Amino acid sequence: MQNLDSLLEIMALLRHPTKGCPWDLAQTYETIAPHTVEEAYEVANAIEQRDFENLKDELGDLLFQIIFYCQLSNENNGFEFADVVDAICNKMIRRHPNIFHKNDFQDAEETRNDLSWEEIKAQERKDKYRNSTPAREISVLDDIVWSLPSLSVALKLQRRASGIGFDWAEISPVLKKISEELCELEAEINSNVSEEKIEEEMGDLLFACSNLARHLNLNPEMALRKANKKFERRFRKVEKLTNNLRDEAKSNILDEMQTYWEQVKLEEKD
Repeated sequence: MQNLDSLLEIMALLRHPTKGCPWDLAQTYETIAPHTVEEAYEVANAIEQRDFENLKDELGDLLFQIIFYCQLSNENNGFEFADVVDAICNKMIRRHPNIFHKNDFQDAEETRNDLSWEEIKAQERKDKYRNSTPAREISVLDDIVWSLPSLSVALKLQRRASGIGFDWAEISPVLKKISEELCELEAEINSNVSEEKIEEEMGDLLFACSNLARHLNLNPEMALRKANKKFERRFRKVEKLTNNLRDEAKSNILDEMQTYWEQVKLEEKD
């Protein structure tokens, strides 16, 4: 059975200056990054499909991305894979003080640290930027990864703001906010003055919907992914039914498709 050392050796050989693979030798951090994002989504897709045999392969692909970055760094006298492992081990220990820093004669509840996970992360951000040059103000919104899907960014922004008290305690004002944003969007559409303003109001509505998902303890990105899959599944059925229509019936195709759409929805509920 192969082990992690084997994978490290394979990666080193693929990047060997004279014996390596031309494609692998041509890669940089920037060219590999899109593949990393794709592999992460393929992992998520395998989980959604409950395809655990494929998940094993996809996790391997994602691990290979990590090994690739470590090889690139090592070639320039930077960090190695062992340094990455060391960093994540230290981070997990630091963020779980109730587990790793407790007295052996006390249970976890008695030694529970007052700092939450998010509070520990906030302190880490402060420590990171305290001695930065030039000096900069520290914000709870520091280190948001803007390359994430926009719904995920919205969720992170809202969680960070909530962490220092900028949040509604109940769900009713969250629902009211969505209604307000929908009305504002409708008003801009009806005025037909500015496409830019319509886009802005559309963004506000999506942001408010993300906040509702957070208050319901849902991930808006995952909720939308499931909605996308549901639409695909239903539309494929509608498409198949529509293809069986006689040519004369296709002149009224929208009405027919809407009828089939409702039919498919009812069939799925039965």
